[in-house]
Amino acid sequence: MNQSIKPGDNPDLTEERLSGTFDTNSMAAVIYGSDKLAQRRREISEAVSRIPELQDSKPCPFMTREEKILEGSRKSAILNRLLPGLIDLDSFEETVFIHQEVIGIEGHPLALHESLFIPPIATQGTDEQQKKWLGRAQRREIIGCYAQTELGHGSNLRALETTATFDISSQEFILNSPTITSLKWWPGALGKSANWSIVIANLIVHDKNHGPHPFMVQLRDEKSHEPLPGITVGDIGPKMAFNGADNGFLGFENYRIPRENMLMRHSKVTPDGGYIRPPHAKIGYSGMVRVRSRMAAEQGLFLAHALTIAVRYSAIRRQGYLEDRSREVKVLDYQTQQHRLFPSIARAYAFIFCGFETIRLYDQLLIDVQNGNTSGMADLHALTSGLKSVVTHQTGEGIEQARMACGGHGYSMASYISEIYGVAIGGCTYEGENMVMLLQLARYLVKSIEMIQNGKSKNLGPMVAYLAANESEIDLNLGPNEYLKVFQYAARSQAWRATEKFQKLRNSGMSKEQAWNQASVELTRASRLHTRLYIMSTFINHVGSVVDQKIKKVLIDLLNVHITYEVMDIGIYVQGLLSSDQMDLIRNQLYVSLETIRPNAVSLVDSFQISDMQLRSVLGRRDGNVYENLFKWAKSCPLNDKDVLESVTKYLKPMMDKSKL
Repeated sequence: MNQSIKPGDNPDLTEERLSGTFDTNSMAAVIYGSDKLAQRRREISEAVSRIPELQDSKPCPFMTREEKILEGSRKSAILNRLLPGLIDLDSFEETVFIHQEVIGIEGHPLALHESLFIPPIATQGTDEQQKKWLGRAQRREIIGCYAQTELGHGSNLRALETTATFDISSQEFILNSPTITSLKWWPGALGKSANWSIVIANLIVHDKNHGPHPFMVQLRDEKSHEPLPGITVGDIGPKMAFNGADNGFLGFENYRIPRENMLMRHSKVTPDGGYIRPPHAKIGYSGMVRVRSRMAAEQGLFLAHALTIAVRYSAIRRQGYLEDRSREVKVLDYQTQQHRLFPSIARAYAFIFCGFETIRLYDQLLIDVQNGNTSGMADLHALTSGLKSVVTHQTGEGIEQARMACGGHGYSMASYISEIYGVAIGGCTYEGENMVMLLQLARYLVKSIEMIQNGKSKNLGPMVAYLAANESEIDLNLGPNEYLKVFQYAARSQAWRATEKFQKLRNSGMSKEQAWNQASVELTRASRLHTRLYIMSTFINHVGSVVDQKIKKVLIDLLNVHITYEVMDIGIYVQGLLSSDQMDLIRNQLYVSLETIRPNAVSLVDSFQISDMQLRSVLGRRDGNVYENLFKWAKSCPLNDKDVLESVTKYLKPMMDKSKL
């Protein structure tokens, strides 16, 4: 049933896999949305494993930053040559996956080319602009990035300072970075690799500022790769993680681009200086909404990486005794270890399922926008703002718990969990700082409650209809939907509480901005609960749609872990709804659910089907042969190339010799 079993594996890990009750390939098909995509991932991994030049030249933790950038560039160039024979070039999923497989999570020159550079051309460029640039970008004749965030401003797009002033006489935009804080800062691949960029700048026509708009800008000469005159560009230096990517800075000084370089599918500037507004005020945010719509699934997979390592290692690590004193027990048998890891497994599945549903909503939104219907833009913008914040925060918590669950070895870079954490936790700030995102969702919730107060409940969107409902009796014996009602109660109560606090402050004479600030903590709490409610709802719906009964059975077990853990976590918000006896029942059900999941724990993480090449973890190896390979890994450390280091001969030995009597 578990397709990961092979001869020579650690017997403890094989024992775990034999205890699984479902087929891991079938579960992978559910995780990734189709049997075809899951199968293609396995085929790509297998094909890549047979190509020696795509393997790591040495373990990533032993590489300098320059070596990581060089390694990523080397592999990118090889992949570009081999891709037609390895993947379907029209498949975004296969393209992203093969780069994750070969280069990993630490970044490379094309890390954002597919996800942030090409999509704006495809969705915001005119047919003529797409004909001019899209093919070149897809063929990688050029390497692009997306330059929005500035040194002094990130989440507040309206405060961006870079300007693009239209010069009617020359039919050009003049780009300028008027202050030090207006330097573009953080775009991946900008530092040294990209020669083109989508640049977000304030559009100025006839001295009127029309706000941020996207422009296609050449940064470097395509032959020499030298920065063009008027361009200041470079790398911002090492980061907490993701150091295989050259995140950069960018400044403009009277840099001219043709009028046709403004992406004009929605907003337009005519040759005579006329400005045509987009059909929806937030349509320019579609690129950000696209990235945020994918973040839930991406973060779920980051969490899956860490959990695969922690669960596998917990199944072979033995420490202490329970009943049998003849042999130490697997640490995965301890309830504390299960409580630490199993709810995170449930969250990883929930995030991935929720992420794919949100991607579906975004794809539908694109179709609607193309047909002139922008009514869903505000709803999806609010939803993805909340998801981005909640999922990134909880993913960071889950990865750190996975690291600590590995004990001392989790602290070693041999586990690779610290790198996974460093890359994943960046999601809390890129594409919008989390608190700002929660407050954006809060505005949507407050607006919805004000509609209810004004007798317009019928106009509420389906995601907020529960805000107008009344409390009902809860019978926890009726299944997951009763737990959903508990969460609805908590989210509804908090949303009303936060809104009423804001309104009370306004009625007291406080300005709107001050009142919002004074109510902001309660408002962010409302946003978190609303988002977690959506995640739970999509998890329940997704499990309900599964046809394979063996898969459905274990997913129901995992769902039970999720709903009981999540409700226990918000106990303070449901004190008026649930009795102490009901809370005790939920707590006991959680412990029972942990025991139920235990035999399938390893198979559940194996189902993510993350190869050893992609995982890059000694602790999380598929074969479970950890200890001998930890020793092998340590011996390969460059510090061990010499028995005596210069630090000893130059400083420590003279100090010791001098101290001798």
